[in-house]
Order: sequence, then structure tokens, then C-alpha cells
Amino acid sequence: MAHENNTSSPETFHVSGLDEWRKALQSTDRRPLLTHLNADTTWLIQIPLPTRIPRPQERTHFNILIDPWLQGPQSDVASWFSTQWHVVASSVDTLAKLNGILYQLEKLDRDQETSSDDISNMIDVVVVSHEFTDHCHQATLQELPKGTPVIATDIASNLIQSWGHFDTVITAPGLEKDAPWTSLKNVCSCLPEWLAIGRVVTPGNSLYYHSAIFIAFDLCEDGEQQNGLGEAIIYSPHGISGEDLAFVPSSGMETLALLHGLHDVSIWMTKQLNLGALNGIRAVEASRAKYWIATHDEIKRGGGFIAPLLRRVQYTPQQAIEYERKRLQDECKLPTYIFKELGSGDGIILR
Repeated sequence: MAHENNTSSPETFHVSGLDEWRKALQSTDRRPLLTHLNADTTWLIQIPLPTRIPRPQERTHFNILIDPWLQGPQSDVASWFSTQWHVVASSVDTLAKLNGILYQLEKLDRDQETSSDDISNMIDVVVVSHEFTDHCHQATLQELPKGTPVIATDIASNLIQSWGHFDTVITAPGLEKDAPWTSLKNVCSCLPEWLAIGRVVTPGNSLYYHSAIFIAFDLCEDGEQQNGLGEAIIYSPHGISGEDLAFVPSSGMETLALLHGLHDVSIWMTKQLNLGALNGIRAVEASRAKYWIATHDEIKRGGGFIAPLLRRVQYTPQQAIEYERKRLQDECKLPTYIFKELGSGDGIILR
């Protein structure tokens, strides 16, 4: 039966509590950490480095930054057309501060004074899911060092390359529904052999509004996972049809977490933007995700031509469950999952 919470609630932490966060990183079961850096859809995934491979000095985790937009406005087309601002402050307001925190988390000699010039870049790769500036925010992204690798969907990749800031910008490889997910392995040279990042291709969705980023990894210590990668985090800020995720369980992959919003957002009489919880419950069911994590639901302050045309319906997981129960007319078919809604700065261990 579907449920909102599990009695064995996973350990949580907050960006402001370094000791608590460090304790989560050092957890003996060595599981990925997921942190919501703002109230909208900027995420940090920290995946423990497999002990079977050599590690960089003083590093225990591989840090993946997703869709960073920390402060300031975002505008698409032109400011008069659409501009938005965060209402809830981001948990860190610059990527330099985030980098400093990540350094302190893994720094072995914590008593030694360290200047900002001595701190290496702790962001191992950035993933950008869309070209829209609430996902692909130029001012935030350009805070990163030029050497930071960026993996982005094709239109976003072309846009980022046009800035001339980053040395490495890779277009996320597409994962067709009928193609083996292992085809993503070794496509992105900036990634270690135990990690793959790509995009779930959604035929007919020409603008890629309703698609997903696929982050797959193998944490088996013997390195003998049957298919080479064992778990995946699927990130779909605008939502993706369950049909487009139905291939995942048969691939031998376990969906550890699906990041999919609750709010149904559309432009009046024209375009569906965010598919919302009624679609999310089907995507959870299709992917068999262990966790359903809400994303891209911040009600931002908006201006411009588009702002008064936006229509938002705020569903809860319980409403989605009831809707799906009536549709299926069979409670036994409902998915089982752990639902989490994380605020700005909240983090969770994905066990």
C-alpha cells in the first residue's frame, strides 16, 4: 500500500549543521546523500566513492550539483515576458560558500586554518536538465571554476557552450526505452567507471519539458554487479510519463529515488509545464522507486506577461493515492514508497 512516510524514517540533516551532515557522510552503511539547496529544484547528490577503487586524497564522496540557481532573478525570453525570484532563501547563497562547506565536511585536519585560495573545487560535475533559466542560471553556473565538467541536455548544452566559460560541456546521452541502460556507461569521459549520467528520451516531446535525468551508479564493493550499475536516481523536475519509465525495472536497475513534483502547473489555455502528483504516482509505480522526493514546487514571486497566466493546482501525495486508487479500482496495485518533502537546506540519507 502506498504511504507518505515509513516508520523507519531515514536519517536527516541540514546544511547549517556541519557536525550532523559530517556524521551522515561517515555513516557505516555508505549510502548516497541528497540535499535540497533551495526550496525549488537545486540539488546536491553525494555518492560514496567505492572502496574498491583508489580515492583522491581526503575525498570520500563524489559531488553532483543539479540545476543550480541560488539567488537573483531568472528570466526567460525577456524580463518583460517572464521573470521570477525565489521566495524562500537558498540555504547557501553562493557556490563558493557551498564549496567551502563541502571542503570542511571532508577535511581531515579540521583544526588547521585554510584560506579560500587553498580550497580545491569540490563539485565534481554539474548536471543541467533544461535550458530554462530556473534550471540553467548563467550567473550561478559561472561562479564555478572553468574546469568543472557540465553535463546538460542538448539545447542547454549548446547554450552553456556559447558562454565560453567551461572547458568541458557534454551533451547528456539519450537513453531510449528499448536500449540497455548500460549504454550510458563510459559515454561521459569526465565520470568514473562506476557512474553514468544520461537523459531518458521521451519520443514526441520535442521540447523535453517532460523528460528525466538518469543518474546510475554501482556501489557494490566487489565490483561484480551483474549489469555493471545497480541503482539509479531519476530527476524529472517537470514530470515524466510513467510509460517512459516502465523499462527501468526490467533493466535490472533499482530506482533508489524519483524526484518529481506535486504541483500541476500550466500556462492558461496553452502549455502544460509541471505534471504534478497525479502523474507522479504513476511514475513512481512504473519505476518502482523506493523514495518519491518532491521537487520544483516552490511558489516563486513572478512578474512579466506570463505570470498572471500561470495556473497551479497543489496536490498532496494522499490526493494522488486516492485518485490512483479510483482509477485502478484495486488498492493492491498501488506502489509502496517513502515520500519526502525537503525544505531549503534539508538533506536525507537514501538508504
